[in-house]
Amino acid sequence: MTIFMAEQLAAQIVNDEERYLPSDGEKNQEILPEQWLDSNVYIVGNEGMVFSTNRLKGPRFGPFIPQSILTSEKEVQRIQINTEEESRLYVVKVPILLEDVQLGWVIVTQSEEELTEVNQEYGLLAVMLVSLALLGWAAIYLLSRKLSAPIKHVANGAKKVQAGDYHVELSEDSKVQEVHELVRSFKEMANRLEQLESLRTELLAGVTHELKTPVTSISGLLQALKDDVVSGEEAKEFLAISLKETERMQKMIGDLLAFNSFSANQFPVNKTKESINDLVAEFTHQWNITNDDGTVELDVRLLEKDCEVSTDGARLQQILVNLLNNARQSLEKHGVIRVTVRRVGDNIEIAVQDNGVGIPVKEQGLIFERFYRGENKKYKVRGLGLGLPFSKMIARALGGDLLLKSSSSEGTTFAILLPIDYHKLLSEKE
Repeated sequence: MTIFMAEQLAAQIVNDEERYLPSDGEKNQEILPEQWLDSNVYIVGNEGMVFSTNRLKGPRFGPFIPQSILTSEKEVQRIQINTEEESRLYVVKVPILLEDVQLGWVIVTQSEEELTEVNQEYGLLAVMLVSLALLGWAAIYLLSRKLSAPIKHVANGAKKVQAGDYHVELSEDSKVQEVHELVRSFKEMANRLEQLESLRTELLAGVTHELKTPVTSISGLLQALKDDVVSGEEAKEFLAISLKETERMQKMIGDLLAFNSFSANQFPVNKTKESINDLVAEFTHQWNITNDDGTVELDVRLLEKDCEVSTDGARLQQILVNLLNNARQSLEKHGVIRVTVRRVGDNIEIAVQDNGVGIPVKEQGLIFERFYRGENKKYKVRGLGLGLPFSKMIARALGGDLLLKSSSSEGTTFAILLPIDYHKLLSEKE
């Protein structure tokens, strides 16, 4: 490093216009680099005369550098100067050349003590660098262990889920946000899969039961007719019951096929511009006629100013009829079902409210799951648990949604949301 710096200084000293070394000591002093303040630098002629030096401390040469130093072939020499305290110096010499003509020398000297101090400083620096490297490695190792531990737990949990065990216990104590979110998301996924597996098991049991019951009933009735156990009007009644059970079984199979088609986006939706008041009034009137047994009071409240929406009337009727049927089933004996149409922002909301028993809180987050049936409902009403999931899919296909707004012991409210592509008061059109 010292040799390189001496060569740079020699190149800097050269005067391009004159072929001699400047004798101006102050000028040469300005040329000397600041980084050599701790070194002794001499600019000398070919005969050894010292033109300039920055020597500040330590043993010095006289006005001439010994010829033994200049004539030596070694660039780096170790010499001893006889002073009050015998000192050993390391001398570096570099020629000052201009177009192959030597003008003089750059001599750099450092005492052995100074080099020892420098070596000690370099040694200390090396120790510090090694220490920092070890500390960095240890920090990286500990951090990687801290990050990899929860990830390993998630990987082990994934293997358990793959094997069909959804009971995965994972700690969410990680302070790293990304790892915490990963663990939490995985736990939610495992819980979700467990719910779906439970629903699948219930589906198999439910479908088996729902299909087995009418088949058994039909088989028994037809066997009675075959064996002439009944005759006349009673035989006709048995045939009517068999036909009714057959129709119910066909409806369940049709619901399964329709739900599967809708899930695969193969169910047609034909939108037209319709009056929302006319649609709701017609659908509720038809439902009320077929369900008028004196136990239900139907209250329908339409928009004060009617507007048109782009929707599929038949599909909207499916949703509304399903909600009305569910509301009626929730009533214990007598009750009120209120259907309210109103504008909410850029949507039309059709709210179906009853004063029935309500939906248990723990079941409210599951009612839109396919094949899910509430604990109370599954023992009272026969079905596959596809009504609400199917209705929600239809509502979304129409560009809206189906929501559970509220449910308590005082009743339940569902809301159908339909977007208003454009709306205009019918009274203004006239």
